[in-house]
Amino acid sequence: MTSEPPPARVQATDAPGQPEPTPRLKELYRTFEQHSLIPLWTEIGGLMPPQPAPAAVPHLWRWAELLPAAEESGELVPVGRGGERRALALANPGLAGRPFATATLWAAIQYLNPGENAPVHRHSQHAFRFVVEGEGVWTVVDGDPVAMRRGDFLPQAGWHWHGHHNRTDTPMAWIDGLDIPFQHHIDATFFEFGPDDVQTRATPEHSASERLWAHPGLRPLTRLRPTPATPLLAYRWEYTDRALAEQLALEAEGHAVTLEPGHAAVRYTNPTTGADVMPTLRCEFHRLVPGTRTAVRHEVGSSVFQVFDGRGEVGVGEATWTVERGDLFVVPSWQPLTLAAETGLDLFRFSDAPLFERLHLHRSHQEGHDS
Repeated sequence: MTSEPPPARVQATDAPGQPEPTPRLKELYRTFEQHSLIPLWTEIGGLMPPQPAPAAVPHLWRWAELLPAAEESGELVPVGRGGERRALALANPGLAGRPFATATLWAAIQYLNPGENAPVHRHSQHAFRFVVEGEGVWTVVDGDPVAMRRGDFLPQAGWHWHGHHNRTDTPMAWIDGLDIPFQHHIDATFFEFGPDDVQTRATPEHSASERLWAHPGLRPLTRLRPTPATPLLAYRWEYTDRALAEQLALEAEGHAVTLEPGHAAVRYTNPTTGADVMPTLRCEFHRLVPGTRTAVRHEVGSSVFQVFDGRGEVGVGEATWTVERGDLFVVPSWQPLTLAAETGLDLFRFSDAPLFERLHLHRSHQEGHDS
């Protein structure tokens, strides 16, 4: 037996443009409630604000606090069926206790003890791992073992079998990013258990995906079909670092190749299309030289940043923080963002930008320039 949902509440209001709250009008509103109707004239301010008004708020999580919490979880909480992953989700204070960093993005710190398996499963959500420190864990995607090391970006499209195994005698932590909130909101999620054990007998220097796809500018003729998500399972730090260093070197030689003066940036892309690595997630890496301050920028859509190295100051909305290695912060939709590097500042960023661009809803504003 199911219960009827409570009727919608319609409140007479004294806001400008509203009709006088007469007894007859109040009776009409009661009729609306009985028939589950809500008049637009009482709600338009909340449904159609003049600019995005996200429930998510700017927030900072300190790595120096996250990592000890993950380490203690490693001592007290087993990993295996049931919980599946020992992961601590970043819960935005504006989202009423939901385990979401923003309304569309999930971010978490995952922790694996020596010799542990995170068992195999698959899900419709697109995901990635980014390593801010450590090595020794292998993620195995559809049987392809992929090494995880500091600075590596490891994407994994939805509905692929994957598990993790720590082959070393030291624990390891990294961040996970997924589109869980988005798929949850649109009722599109699927999940399936796989084997309990992660098969990691083979630990090659390069995964099969890297051997096929990780050759800059070269695309194998045997795999010409474009794929909506990247088939490359590891974007190695040495290539990211070199690309950023070369941008700044060319800038120093007088070439206008950086995003802003002193601000180099690269985007991880799908080698079959040149588009974003996943249909719902954009992932980038930014490097600011000491003393650089970016222009204030607003964007529709939300982002999560992690400081990979260095120290600097971040302004999001009305909040300002000093940040350093490992710290994570959230930029909600249309909140002003500025970055300033005290030392050199390296930042990993992921966002929901592909969703808004596909829907033709993306908009940005920087120093009087709209796009």
